[in-house]
Amino acid sequence: MNADSGCRWRRSTRLRGLLGALLAITLGLAACSSDDGGGQGGDDAQNGSPGGNQRVAPAAAKPAAAITLSPAAGAVDVSPTAPIAVAVKDGTIDSIALTNPDGKAVGGTLSKDRTSWAPSEPLGYDKTYTWSGSAVGADGNPVPITGAFTTVKPKRQPRAKINTGDGQTFGIAMPIAITFDAPITDKAAAQKALTVLPSVPTEGAWAWLDDRTVHWRPKAYWKPGTTVAVTAKLYGVAYGNGAYGREDLSSQFSIGRAQVVKANTRTHRWVVIRDGQQVADYPASFGLDSDPGRVTTSGIHVVMGKSPTYKMTNRAYGYEDFPVNWAVRLSNNGVFSHAAPWSVGDQGKRNVSHGCANLSPKNAKEFYDSAIIGDPVEIEGSTNPLSAKDGDYYDWAISWDKWLAKSAL
Repeated sequence: MNADSGCRWRRSTRLRGLLGALLAITLGLAACSSDDGGGQGGDDAQNGSPGGNQRVAPAAAKPAAAITLSPAAGAVDVSPTAPIAVAVKDGTIDSIALTNPDGKAVGGTLSKDRTSWAPSEPLGYDKTYTWSGSAVGADGNPVPITGAFTTVKPKRQPRAKINTGDGQTFGIAMPIAITFDAPITDKAAAQKALTVLPSVPTEGAWAWLDDRTVHWRPKAYWKPGTTVAVTAKLYGVAYGNGAYGREDLSSQFSIGRAQVVKANTRTHRWVVIRDGQQVADYPASFGLDSDPGRVTTSGIHVVMGKSPTYKMTNRAYGYEDFPVNWAVRLSNNGVFSHAAPWSVGDQGKRNVSHGCANLSPKNAKEFYDSAIIGDPVEIEGSTNPLSAKDGDYYDWAISWDKWLAKSAL
């Protein structure tokens, strides 16, 4: 290689080196300009302009309607009073119907926001009910409402009755009695369905006197003028052993004036106190003390009924259908007050009756006219206490502590 050739090679090599360095510097400056965002491209990226690098996330899909049936589709042995409803999430109800086996639609109420529906009337026993309709989801698509359930078929439906009639007025000792025509196994379930609402605060409680009878009474006598609403929501209640409530009961009544009889078998008096004032003091003759089968029971009795003429029967003592006037029933074991003209000479002096309170015809009529069902008659002095064997109403013969212990709850 000659000298000129060597020089040209060295100059060419140096030139390529300078060009490479210049290219590296240029690329470096471009990179710095891009990294620090100082250029127009950086502003565009931050502002989201078409010249920037930011990516926009796709919009989330709107959900379909989610339907919940209560009870669930296919449910069986459903109580006709169980919570029945359809509810929709992420959508609204477009149309809805619940029909019985005859194709009749059950009345119901749709919520204002159209997200739920519930029946407004009771269902029947042993029937299959079918849902139909549709809901529209947030995605705009319809979803069908379908399904069916079957209510329970009771083995028995005990009847119940209540002793207080609507619009009636009772005395201050009146108990509320609900009586079933068959034994109740699950007494707690039945009792939970019972409500007593007095117009003034009144302490009271339910007590089961046997497997078929539950009573409510206040701890102390009712306050005169109290109005009382009783509700027994028994339809659909499971009583146990396949028995279910037949129907609901209700009663609204009031408490009248405060009349109390203070009777004493030893002093032979029948004293009537009304609203705290004594209004009568009658001589009386009670059950013969020497015969245990004729002794008048002591304790707080309750007037149970009245009859201007009543036929008395006691075959053990040799009489049947014996008529008496102005009879006021005080127990289911034969204790009445009534007119007894044959014992007027003994009244106020001796006890000669078969257990009743004998009064003169005039006095018996006065008392009969003044008495109302539910009035207390407090009898003292005898050796025979009022008890369960005397039937309704012996409620006040039970101490309050023992009464509370008879509750099923």
